[in-house]
Amino acid sequence: MTPQAADGPGTVAATSRSKITPEREREFFDAVLEQIRECGYDSLTMEGVAASTRCSKSTLYRQWRTKPQFVAAALRANRKVRFAGIDTGSLASDLREAAQAAGDDWSGKDTRLLQALGHAITQDPELQQALRETLIDPEIAALKEILRRAVERGEVRAEHPALEYIPAMMFGVLRARPVLCGQYADADYLVRFVDAAVLPALGLT
Repeated sequence: MTPQAADGPGTVAATSRSKITPEREREFFDAVLEQIRECGYDSLTMEGVAASTRCSKSTLYRQWRTKPQFVAAALRANRKVRFAGIDTGSLASDLREAAQAAGDDWSGKDTRLLQALGHAITQDPELQQALRETLIDPEIAALKEILRRAVERGEVRAEHPALEYIPAMMFGVLRARPVLCGQYADADYLVRFVDAAVLPALGLT
């Protein structure tokens, strides 16, 4: 998509940025992510976002220049680490709480977003990096911290072969259930998954 703003290539006027308030910027970001969830990345257009937020498309082009840059900025602004701060003193309870958080926050919105961006992130490195920075890497780091504390408490051996696969199990079920069952993995399903599959893999009940 080619910007139609009059600014020179690669330049963004500081005055154009100052005209957008944080509240207005949040409105743009919410709109772009919601349109991706509803219609898919390929159907998203700057024109569509401009129409839904009642602004001119030139405003969006001056601020973000291209669709991938706009989406990457929206992803970074939407960062929220669901697993951060979980520390009940028990690995089983921590993982159940993580499952609850994932089901409450991830299940619908973020899973749909991941699905909608699936092909696009393989084509655009900046988009892929933004997705990893906001939705993937922080959650994996938080899960690894939960597991590290469990090892320190002696709940599980540091060399236990299942430890490295726990993030893949937790994220995998979020992506797989809509494909296999046509339903998102809600909190109840994820807690049962932790009890039936994740904890037994670690030798816990």
